[in-house]
Amino acid sequence: MYPQTQQLLHDLVTQKIVPGISYALINRSEVLTQTFGWRELVPQRRQLTPGLQYDLASLTKVIGTTTVILQLVEAKRLSLTDTVQRFLPEFQDERVQLWHLLTHTSGIAGFIPNRDQLPAAELKAALLKLPVTSTFERKVVYTDIGLLYLGWIIETIYQQPVQQVITEQVLQPLRLHDATFTPDPARCVPTNTRYGQLLQGIVHDPKARVLGEHCGSAGLFASLTDLQQFAQWYLGQRPDLPQLISRTFIKKLYADYTHHQLGRSLGWDLRYPRQGQPLLYHTGYTGTMLMLDDELQQGLIVLTNRVHPHEQNNAFLDWREKIAQQFIAELPN
Repeated sequence: MYPQTQQLLHDLVTQKIVPGISYALINRSEVLTQTFGWRELVPQRRQLTPGLQYDLASLTKVIGTTTVILQLVEAKRLSLTDTVQRFLPEFQDERVQLWHLLTHTSGIAGFIPNRDQLPAAELKAALLKLPVTSTFERKVVYTDIGLLYLGWIIETIYQQPVQQVITEQVLQPLRLHDATFTPDPARCVPTNTRYGQLLQGIVHDPKARVLGEHCGSAGLFASLTDLQQFAQWYLGQRPDLPQLISRTFIKKLYADYTHHQLGRSLGWDLRYPRQGQPLLYHTGYTGTMLMLDDELQQGLIVLTNRVHPHEQNNAFLDWREKIAQQFIAELPN
């Protein structure tokens, strides 16, 4: 199954691009999983073992926040054309709607001085004051801002912290038993070091550390088994799990939701094979990746800690692109 993709995944470790890797390849009802390499290199070298939890970084966006938003849209408690201002009146621009946030076409951007040193309330206030720039609707600019806003919109509806809502509305119903925002550090693959402390079971993303349970853009930790179960649920392969979103709605996600064919779905990036419908695709800064093909019932899950022991690891980004392209090239006919 996917021999050349597997070779590239193994090369990631043997060529020391990442310390270790856990991956899954889904081919209809068949699933192949592998875990090998090192869990950490500093302060001591430790073997990677199956079942450990990874900092998923931005996969939090599609597993958690996007899933809750789509539930609310399907239940008609939200509309994709609702304005952000309706739920977050502190935000001043009347043009921006929910679909802009989901497709990263809101144009919201700006510099926040001392961003990572601000307390949570001040950081939220500063983020909600950011202006809409000239890229509005015309360009995809991938940022955390839209998903942070969507998390706060979820909070206004549920009157609960977004991470609590994700836990109760997604993680628990889908029986993702190792998926959590409050992991046991002993079970976690570390990322890198901050202020002399190894980040193990502590979220790598600085905004997520500040915002805590009010962050919908990062913060989720999970095992390969959880990601496999989520992927199989998304592909409609798990009738034993509740339909949090209908199969009809999920199938509609394999389409461009921007106004200028910019290649983004709701929450997800799109990748296009030579023929057939696009694939859903998303990555996480820490070295995570998820790709799904509903039409052919295929999936790729990659979990690494590519920021360990050093955050600057641009070589991984080139490899990740090669792996994504190779997986698409090897899709069954």
